[in-house]
Amino acid sequence: MTKLFHEKTTRDKRFTFGDDKTAFAHRLPVGPRALRRHAIEEVYELIDAIEAGDDIELAEELGDLLLQVVFHCQLAHERGVFDFEKVTRRLVDKLIRRHPHVFGQVKVKNVDEVWANWEKIKRAEKHGTQHERKSALDGIPKHLPALLRAEKLLKKARKAQLLAPEPASKSKSAPRQAKALGKELFALVTAASARGWCAEELLASETKRQEKSLRRRERLARS
Repeated sequence: MTKLFHEKTTRDKRFTFGDDKTAFAHRLPVGPRALRRHAIEEVYELIDAIEAGDDIELAEELGDLLLQVVFHCQLAHERGVFDFEKVTRRLVDKLIRRHPHVFGQVKVKNVDEVWANWEKIKRAEKHGTQHERKSALDGIPKHLPALLRAEKLLKKARKAQLLAPEPASKSKSAPRQAKALGKELFALVTAASARGWCAEELLASETKRQEKSLRRRERLARS
């Protein structure tokens, strides 16, 4: 893939982002930060293709998302830090390292043990580095949509026993309850909008407050 990419795009410096004044370079924002919004848009377009069950669109959107990876790799290559080959090698190494039950001799009984091993290996990898996760609540992307971030915070907090376990909901009335809750959520968004407030920002702010409270609880439990 990398060989094909270089053959098709780097000939005559058509895929150089730096100081090269080509037509292609002029059409693109320069720098990883400038590309952030484009990556997000491509992911949402990919999700649309998946939901539509359209394989032609799916292939195209996967290509568009892959192009974002290539963009960042090319920028990094020009800075002399890494390239596409290094990214793929690191990915393969990580998958092998974190799946000792597949590529090694580790025996597991169920999926829970697979995930437990994954988390244990990941903690060991990051221990003593600037990416070490010292809190059970670390590792939630800061720029997730507010509702998704709140859900991930709750999941991590329950896993760390900072909150009560989530009650099982297997009753026949669960679908009706879920539908009713969806209506309540939409009503809350409507109420916020009627007051000139952004529901996304309100939930994001509340999630930050709840996270601070949970981190304080975690520190007290460890002391």
